[in-house]
Amino acid sequence: MPHQQSHVPHGTRDDQTSAPSPAAPEPAVAGGADDGVRLAAPVLGDGPDLWRLARLAGLALNSPYCYTLWTRDFSATSVIARDADGQARGYIIGYVRPDAPDTYFLWQVGVDPAFRGRRLARRMIDHVGDRITERGLTHLEATVTPDNAASRALFASFARARGCEAAWSPLFRPEHFPAEAAEDDEYEDLVRIGPLGRAGS
Repeated sequence: MPHQQSHVPHGTRDDQTSAPSPAAPEPAVAGGADDGVRLAAPVLGDGPDLWRLARLAGLALNSPYCYTLWTRDFSATSVIARDADGQARGYIIGYVRPDAPDTYFLWQVGVDPAFRGRRLARRMIDHVGDRITERGLTHLEATVTPDNAASRALFASFARARGCEAAWSPLFRPEHFPAEAAEDDEYEDLVRIGPLGRAGS
């Protein structure tokens, strides 16, 4: 339920143009500059970093409890990016939809403003795409506000790289949110991407 500053999936920021984790870092995804950034599944101690990154990125901020809970229950479907010094610089949180077990829903993407322009959002989405296809999932979904051209281009590019379609349809409207919390442009379109292949396939 993002809003610009930030309309990418549920308050996401795209960067196309967050104490080191005890988990062993994974290699950076192919296609990204060798800038020392490593991507890994978040662990329980990463919750504060996710919350701080969301705030830095200007996203719709969830509670610290939410981000900490996410690192426990949805770590396998999320990613945190750390720089060469171990500082958290980006994240994606998402989950497999209980009513559609072939579908991954990308809830939020956050990128440290200092790391924008390095294709970090795209690198993290590619990383997630590889992980979910390895698990047998066939589709990725996210919501984006109608005016967020950068995020729409990001998902269209991701779909092309996977050899599949990005289908858009209206999903959430102002009546789906509390009137006292809704903003003037409280609209979210659903993008459904699939069937997924590996990047470059």
